[in-house]
Amino acid sequence: MVTLTQQYAPRHGTPRRTLTPEVAFTGAALAFASLYLAAGAPSPLLVLFQRQWGFPPLMLAVAFAAYAFALLAALLVAGSLSDYVGRRPVLVGALVVEFAAMLMFAYAPNLGWVIAARVVQGLATGAASSAFTAALLELAPDRHKRLGAIIGSAAPAGGLGLGALLTGVAVQFTHSASLIVFGVLSAVMALGVVVLYRSAETTSRRPGALGSLVPRVSVPHPARREFFAAIPVHLPAWMVAALFLGLGPSIVRGVFHLDSGLFNGFTAFLPPGAAALAGILTGRQSARWSVVLGTGALLVGTVIVAVGVAVGQLPVFWLGGLVGGLGFGASFSGALRLVGPLAQPHQRGGLFAAVLLVAYLSLGIPALIAGQLVTHIGLSVTVIGYSAAAVLAAIAGLTTQLRLHRLA
Repeated sequence: MVTLTQQYAPRHGTPRRTLTPEVAFTGAALAFASLYLAAGAPSPLLVLFQRQWGFPPLMLAVAFAAYAFALLAALLVAGSLSDYVGRRPVLVGALVVEFAAMLMFAYAPNLGWVIAARVVQGLATGAASSAFTAALLELAPDRHKRLGAIIGSAAPAGGLGLGALLTGVAVQFTHSASLIVFGVLSAVMALGVVVLYRSAETTSRRPGALGSLVPRVSVPHPARREFFAAIPVHLPAWMVAALFLGLGPSIVRGVFHLDSGLFNGFTAFLPPGAAALAGILTGRQSARWSVVLGTGALLVGTVIVAVGVAVGQLPVFWLGGLVGGLGFGASFSGALRLVGPLAQPHQRGGLFAAVLLVAYLSLGIPALIAGQLVTHIGLSVTVIGYSAAAVLAAIAGLTTQLRLHRLA
């Protein structure tokens, strides 16, 4: 039975019953993960939609990137909003919009509706992501503060991967995958609205909400060195995620000549799934060494990915995704743990918005460029060139992090 506690709302003078901190924290973590579960779910379906509706390969990249760019727009406009109006109103509103996106996906009659749903989904996720990341740190009971930071970094990647995998299973073994997947996710979003509405507010309202909607990112001065040093770390991490989530199903079909919803889902699942596991397992390790080791693993994994495509071996490609994903999780988690404590509570929404801005630029722009190149130079050459660019970024990130370690 869910236990409730009393919280008093000063404006109305009447008691408001809220969930206990443990239940509210767990519910917020699950709701946060469900946003990214829904974000990963369309990946195996896009190839299926291409077969049904007959659109060109470039539109796969457009459908994938539409989500990332809508998310960026929402981050720029509303990324700091929860620092002014409170976490709860932003999170509840975002989950209501996400619920609408799930219904659009479930009943989409053509690619235009799918792209529109991706845009709505990106707006909801962008508005909620930084608020969720901050709320998890604040809702976590004192003995679980580290867990709040770990979940904040692991839930996005784990949700993306699990969403793709479960959708791949539905494509493989059912005849109504879209309706089943997005029907279930609609119910999950509705439950998340109820849980977050019943959760306590974790930050006070303050003036400036309208001004915060002016598009900008906010990196507090004490956090700037770590923030900028992490950019060449985030770039290859999210590039690898984009390769598997955006082009993974096309690579399975076009390079390895396999037509399987299960293989498509598993391929898209590997890097983000491994990233979530690494983020959890490295939570007690030094944050700096998590970033250093993670960036090194990203470098090695990306090289293996290119080799797998060059020799036409899917298991080698999968191995590269696994190693790169482990590096993704370790480096992203470590980077968040390095930069998060350098901001005051009222600055965290803006800071995490800036981190996620870098992450989703790294997710969307390279994927869109790759989608355009496929038509001109072919899928295999595009993947190898894409991997080479990610390797160069990882080398720059590793060099920067080692220099900071020596200066510490």
